[in-house]
Amino acid sequence: MSPSNREIRIQIDSRLEFIDMIQQAAEDVCRAARFGRETVFNISLAVREAVINAIRHGNRLAREKQVHVVFRLDRDKLAVIVRDEGEGFDFEQLRDPREPDNIFKPTGRGLFFIRSFVDRVSFSRVNGGGTEILMEKRIEKRRRGRSVRANQKASEGGGVR
Repeated sequence: MSPSNREIRIQIDSRLEFIDMIQQAAEDVCRAARFGRETVFNISLAVREAVINAIRHGNRLAREKQVHVVFRLDRDKLAVIVRDEGEGFDFEQLRDPREPDNIFKPTGRGLFFIRSFVDRVSFSRVNGGGTEILMEKRIEKRRRGRSVRANQKASEGGGVR
């Protein structure tokens, strides 16, 4: 791994009581990447949803199975990988929660939120069983320690580039 890349690996039993710890780790990594407050919240919520899905749907709450979380931070992006040890699922058959038949269902919005909060999401099957979700968020260029958005006013830290 090059000096500009940093990686943290966490492995947990499939127990929902570990969710807050994983979300806190995600927040800490996002702060280290110097994301803004809203982005920190969004990414940590995406990681939380991915881990809940891995525990509930991937590992079917089997405590002997593990969930693996990898945070990989480099100069231009944060990548988070969440992998379960379950049977997997057909990610081609995911339903849109905004469709009329799904709109009032109490579940099925986690992946929708994940896709809304990060720049790139991909799914893959793992040899030997399980599913892996990769979530990536680009790191915007910084000016004086703050992120700068293209539509940001000069008084808010933006301006001519």
